[in-house]
Amino acid sequence: MTEEPQQHWYRVYSDKAPSEVSWFQSEPRPSLAALARFDVPHTDHFVDIGGGASNLVDALLADGWSDVTVVDIAAPALAAA
Repeated sequence: MTEEPQQHWYRVYSDKAPSEVSWFQSEPRPSLAALARFDVPHTDHFVDIGGGASNLVDALLADGWSDVTVVDIAAPALAAA
């Protein structure tokens, strides 16, 4: 039997610390560089869809963003974010 996507991601983020997954980045440099390249104003609303336990929201807030939303299918990922 195959897991449903929500069950899979819930299990991943319940069983592992954010730094234990292969896609973890302590600093989200590629995402920040993309925002800088497109000169996105900090006054815009930013939505990180499928953000998981990313550090992106922390980096955006530290950079002066104030309207940031993280959406993810797994509650443990959002709790970590």
